[in-house]
Amino acid sequence: MEFSHYVALGDSMSIDLYPALDAGEIDVAVALERVTSAGQVAALGAASLFYRNDEARWPEEIGNDLSSRFPAIEYTNLAVDGATIGDVFGEQLAQLEASDEPTLLTLTAGSADLFSAFGNRPKRGLLDHIARDVAEAFDFIVNSLRGARPNSLLIVSTIYDPSDRTGRIPGVYDSAGPLPLRALDYLNHSIRSIAHGTPGVLLGEVYGHFLSHGITAPEADRWYWRRSPVEPNARGASEIRRVWMEALTAAEVLEEER
Repeated sequence: MEFSHYVALGDSMSIDLYPALDAGEIDVAVALERVTSAGQVAALGAASLFYRNDEARWPEEIGNDLSSRFPAIEYTNLAVDGATIGDVFGEQLAQLEASDEPTLLTLTAGSADLFSAFGNRPKRGLLDHIARDVAEAFDFIVNSLRGARPNSLLIVSTIYDPSDRTGRIPGVYDSAGPLPLRALDYLNHSIRSIAHGTPGVLLGEVYGHFLSHGITAPEADRWYWRRSPVEPNARGASEIRRVWMEALTAAEVLEEER
């Protein structure tokens, strides 16, 4: 399919802010206020790199981006820092007009809901209920996107685990004890099931790709921002877009073989 538009939806996994902060390629006002409208922010987030590679920073990815494959493609990033699954549905989806335009979509959602729940230390039954609700809402968003853009291809992403299965992220929820990773596992399983069971939806296996690049790795090998290790650093953003591009490439190869 020759896509004419790429739209990114979701949370901080898709935005430029934290990768640009990590790289030091950001205006001082933005760094101080953490508001992207306060100044210039380098296009180093996963969605921006997926659309157009930063050739100076990532020369090995030259030509491996959407603007190279589809020269006329347009780009819109609706993702917002800290967006919950409700924010994606209530605010971002509302900005996506219904259209038959051939559209490529990416969706990163659910992590803000889970990590917020972890911080509140809910009882197991309540946390399980939250995870089910988020999974159902994720499925609803996928169906809504497919309805609004029937000629689209959607890449959904599993949620990474900065603790590398230890359940601990230093500086984040230290007083909460080991994080209940079963909720993360449940949501990721649901996201995989949605991707495998829905036409026009591909899986971006971010979770598996990021394992061993969190708290258990030497700092130089980590893909999370050191000041807030639940956010991707510059390398992490590049690796998310790598996962997306691999999913897209595999789908294109499969289509050619049919």
